[in-house]
Amino acid sequence: MKKIFLLFALGVIFGCDSNTYEDLEEPTIIDGPVTYQNTAKAIVDANCIRCHSPGGVSSFRPLTTYLEVKDAIQNTNLLDRIQRQNGETGQMPQTGRMPQDKINLILQWRADGLPEN
Repeated sequence: MKKIFLLFALGVIFGCDSNTYEDLEEPTIIDGPVTYQNTAKAIVDANCIRCHSPGGVSSFRPLTTYLEVKDAIQNTNLLDRIQRQNGETGQMPQTGRMPQDKINLILQWRADGLPEN
């Protein structure tokens, strides 16, 4: 009986694979240029609007429109803050770091000149 339990325990220990939610999430694939409308808006809506909208915790810096998001990227340290690791001071979103592919899309949008459409 002890041998069966030991084999089972070893199978559980060595048979499990540690995945994060980021590992399990399908990467975002964009066909064409990265724009606010086709890419950035969905990322901002999913990760930022909860706090950065009227009535939200950070309503002093809303991110609900193209111009607000563009201004935040150009005139604040938003890009730095979304790239910080979990637990670092000032990391955004505060609920946990976005998946790297989403961060990369925001960085690509910036590199492409922040087009709206």
